[in-house]
Amino acid sequence: MKVTDRMTPGDILKVEQEILTALKGVFDPEIPVNVYDLGLIYEIDFEPSGAARVVMTLTAPNCPMADQLVEDVKIAVAGVDGVSEVELSLTFEPPWDKSMLSDEAKLELGLL
Repeated sequence: MKVTDRMTPGDILKVEQEILTALKGVFDPEIPVNVYDLGLIYEIDFEPSGAARVVMTLTAPNCPMADQLVEDVKIAVAGVDGVSEVELSLTFEPPWDKSMLSDEAKLELGLL
């Protein structure tokens, strides 16, 4: 998709949906569930300029795989057609807890 200032809101939503799909392909190395269904992604924002902003958290602030997970998310988002820049922010507010898991993740982890 060619990124221009004339992108429609529908075009922007399409890229955001493709970013979401890409994030569902990124798995936490310690848990067999993708970062989106784990509830680690708090916000996805895409601008017509090609800049994508992702706000995410980790299951724990001292996650030993944090650097790898953040890098995997950046690579996945950068690979989406139309994305020319990725800004990733880590936050721990609100802190992650099991209630943020999707039903698919709960099923995969045997919590349903």
